[in-house]
Amino acid sequence: MPFDTIIRSGTIATAADTFSCDIGIRDGKIVALGHDLGAAETIIDATDRLVLPGGIDSHVHFAQPSGDGIVMADGFATGTRSAAFGGNTTVLPFCLQEKGQTLREALRRYHALADGECHVDVAFHLIVTDPTEQVLGQELPALVEDGYTSLKVFMTYEGLALSDRELLETMAVARETGAVLMVHAENFDAIRFLTDRLEQAGNTAPRFHATSRPIPVEREATHRAISFSELIDVPIMIVHVSNRGAMEEIRRAQQRGLKVMGETCPQYLVLTEKDLDRLNMEGSKYVCSPPPRDVESQQACWEGLQQKVFSVFSSDHCPFRYDDPQGKLAPKGRTSFRWVPNGIPGVATRLPILFSEGVVKGRIDLNSFVALTATNHAKIYGLYPRKGTIAVGSDADIVVWDPKRKVTISHDLIHDGADYTPYEGLDVTGWPVLTMVRGRVVVDDGVLVGAKGYGAYLSRTKPPAPADPSQR
Repeated sequence: MPFDTIIRSGTIATAADTFSCDIGIRDGKIVALGHDLGAAETIIDATDRLVLPGGIDSHVHFAQPSGDGIVMADGFATGTRSAAFGGNTTVLPFCLQEKGQTLREALRRYHALADGECHVDVAFHLIVTDPTEQVLGQELPALVEDGYTSLKVFMTYEGLALSDRELLETMAVARETGAVLMVHAENFDAIRFLTDRLEQAGNTAPRFHATSRPIPVEREATHRAISFSELIDVPIMIVHVSNRGAMEEIRRAQQRGLKVMGETCPQYLVLTEKDLDRLNMEGSKYVCSPPPRDVESQQACWEGLQQKVFSVFSSDHCPFRYDDPQGKLAPKGRTSFRWVPNGIPGVATRLPILFSEGVVKGRIDLNSFVALTATNHAKIYGLYPRKGTIAVGSDADIVVWDPKRKVTISHDLIHDGADYTPYEGLDVTGWPVLTMVRGRVVVDDGVLVGAKGYGAYLSRTKPPAPADPSQR
């Protein structure tokens, strides 16, 4: 039987190997790896190109409630479109439970927003903000069994932060159900204390956002989250780590045999706190939490990637328009950094930044790039081996990569719903030239060719505890 598609003459890289062969695809699956595979309806010539597993971004925010008068720039249509242009074939957005809402109510809303809108495949993390007895005792265990096998808790933000007791109760349910628990680790009371002091002194410009969330605030919360996970004996993922102190807390926990994983993001490799100190309100474009730090912190994050302290590299795509009263230039945001919508876009630039700054500059090898951007995400969040690798039986989620293409990042390449990219003007080497989801081309050489609605929702399995070194 002929193949639907053959990808020929490329160099294939997985998290473990690099080799040359052709890929035969039928009915959305990889069904053959070899040479001289014969006929196909479509032949894709990948000469002088890398052929990689499609990127999996396990930390993105789409269509998330963001406070009175604030509207997130990306829904599922524009967010997944931008993901595809950046070489991603699966994204895992967060479904936010608002106070007084059940998790199932939040999921119904989120599924309704996503249905028929996605260009790439999606799965949802649950954000637990109101851990009532019903939520923890009934809803959450049932939802984990239904394939929602990861959840996130916050240690900061008004209306999101859980108390220490609530953190422990939620961790206990994660342990009992086998769910993966993600933690945003920053000390809420310390941030409020510093923010009040700064505002009283008249220090309200965007750059003081970074001052209000210094490294000790993140390091302390990371240590506390790890201590709680040790007490409960539950695996946790500390997300968007920005500095050496927090990274070393995770490394020490791993050296002691604890089930602690870490994640970092592009903003902590190429931005610094100086970006928040731009004229007028331009600095608000870079307001995210934790904030970008300094050059030494960038180096620490590279060490975390190189030494496998960090298992995954995600974007934390959290987009708001800049020139918009419902975005970064919200009226209250002009009065104080406290009210500037918190987050930056980045789903389309995650892979090019890590490839250029990591692989091209010799900081990490190609196989580590694949592990950090695809394979480890699939393993940790219950999608492997369907996703995250190039192997017979896996979904044909593939990105063809030009390792020598030089690109200056600009917003017109991003195709999201925001009106800027924080990486404007950054020169990168290496760029995705074709994105394929389950055997169907979605983006071809900078042109969207896939139809909205092709992306599917993914139910997930419970992943095993992260015992092997590739997830450390």
